[in-house]
Amino acid sequence: MIEDIKKRALHRTRILAGQLRGLEKMIDGEEYCVDIVTQSLAIQKSLGSLNKLIVENHLRTHVTDMFEAGGDDREAAIAELLKVFELSNNRQA
Repeated sequence: MIEDIKKRALHRTRILAGQLRGLEKMIDGEEYCVDIVTQSLAIQKSLGSLNKLIVENHLRTHVTDMFEAGGDDREAAIAELLKVFELSNNRQA
């Protein structure tokens, strides 16, 4: 993993862990539902940021190598990217 991206991804996971602990406390404390949903949506946005970092790393490392290799490796990279795109679109629906 590219060191800068790894550092940023780990930072993002620590933020997410704190957000999840906060969400758990909100639910346990039976706070206002809209506030709980707002926190949950913030967590989803943070997860999106983490996913973007991971995909960036994948593109800059594995996909680049697979495209340079050509042939079946190139086709596998394209299939992976299409799968990620499809998963992303399914989650937004």
